[in-house]
Amino acid sequence: MRAHRRAHRAAVRTGSVLLAVGLLAGCGLLSSEPDVSEPAHGRPGDASAAPTPEGLKDSPKTPELPAALTSQLLDWKRCPAPQDGDAPGSAWRCASVDVPVDYAEPSGETLSIALVRKAARDEERRLGSLLFNFGGPGGSGVGILPRAGGAYAKLNTRYDLVSFDPRGVAASSGVRCRTDKEQEQAHRSVDLTPDTAAEEAAFIEDAADFGAGCERRSGAILPHVGTTDAARDLDLIREVLGDDKLSYFGFSYGTELGGTYAHIFPHKVGRTVLDAVVDPTADGTGRARNQTRGFQRALENYLKDRGQNPKTGSERIARLLARIDRSPLPTDSGRELSESLAITGIVSPLYSEAGWPTLTAALDEAENNGTGNGLLRLADSYNGRDERGRYDTQSHSQRAISCADSASRPTLDEARALLPEFRKLSPVFGPFLAWDTAGWCAQWPVEGAHETPETSAPGAGPILVVGTTGDPATPYEGARRMADELGAGVGIMLTNKGEGHGAYGSNDCVTSAIDGYFLDGKVPADGKTCS
Repeated sequence: MRAHRRAHRAAVRTGSVLLAVGLLAGCGLLSSEPDVSEPAHGRPGDASAAPTPEGLKDSPKTPELPAALTSQLLDWKRCPAPQDGDAPGSAWRCASVDVPVDYAEPSGETLSIALVRKAARDEERRLGSLLFNFGGPGGSGVGILPRAGGAYAKLNTRYDLVSFDPRGVAASSGVRCRTDKEQEQAHRSVDLTPDTAAEEAAFIEDAADFGAGCERRSGAILPHVGTTDAARDLDLIREVLGDDKLSYFGFSYGTELGGTYAHIFPHKVGRTVLDAVVDPTADGTGRARNQTRGFQRALENYLKDRGQNPKTGSERIARLLARIDRSPLPTDSGRELSESLAITGIVSPLYSEAGWPTLTAALDEAENNGTGNGLLRLADSYNGRDERGRYDTQSHSQRAISCADSASRPTLDEARALLPEFRKLSPVFGPFLAWDTAGWCAQWPVEGAHETPETSAPGAGPILVVGTTGDPATPYEGARRMADELGAGVGIMLTNKGEGHGAYGSNDCVTSAIDGYFLDGKVPADGKTCS
């Protein structure tokens, strides 16, 4: 299970960004529910135009791209499929930009990256384009931004709001690994916290089968869906849009993409905000450990808010999960609620305080009525399953991108050795996240690029890094580490004392600071705190 990779599935709710990085592997790490929030960033700002320093650690050389790519003209048209909020007369328009499949061969084969845009309302005061990535990895920006656009209305006065489907996602050569039937079977039959040798074997076999399905259906793109390639795509999009610098707003995994971009193209960094920040110093096991702490912290805050003792409340929920593991709960749909689906259902509403009442109702039903309707609905929403049993492909793209990035390939023995530590950190989430370290990229057909991403960005202008103290999926400590990794004078730390995955739109003080930075170039004091 991945509490951070499932990523913000449409995951931004008006008023709060719900993104995830990965909790529920084969199910595709935690995400948020199809709703939308809105980020924004501002003018290609006052970043220094210093050249990329020589010898920068792990900094890939910028490839020379042919003029056929850098001089593309975008053909903005009405989007082929109506988006939520895309009513008649909508100002949203779609286009595509060609990018190299392999940046080592920039004149070779290309693929199309899908874009969506809403032009700035005040053309005379327009500052340029503001690019959004809502996380995942695997979230469709083309699908999310129009639904979340209202949250960025203020930014839209002077910015073109722009988002995209990254390579390997949705309309941009989206990765597909399983059929809906195969996905449903895995959710029913695979125990994500195996208790016996037979369950362990089935767990790792399912993980390997997932990777084999990706290779069979999407093998040509799998080696080229990593974050470094996506960052190069961002720079080509910037150039084709006509912006001298990249103005960027990244959430959750989008913060890792933003940090990677800043490392490769520090002299092209404009006004950039990273909200709900992935820890760039943590490897795969470290991220699982961070998320175990983060989700346990959010659960305890939820229990305190309900007047319950966090320790005894957590132990009660752990006992409920153990009972469900032995005997899945019935639901009105005829499907059973397994332990794996139950934990997914518990995780989902912890992304925002707005979800806490729904979690209370679902837990009460499971504990007192012995039925799992509420938790199953939450799990289905998180897993991208609609009422007809069809699944979206976000979990497929999420896994492909994260496994292309991460060189970490823990074994079953190594995951088993983590169990005592992870159970101590969280009796509810620890076992799932410990096992997930071995299952997520097991026998993946493509090698991972690195243990941890490089985000140092000397020469870049100030980047606003926003951390929320109660963030479950990307715990607050990761934001501080990102600010440090970006470098002195580059990473500007803004703390939100509150709950939820993402701060823009949910905290007036944070929202005002970000708007002022994007629209007026006002950089908040490093270390500013909003309550």
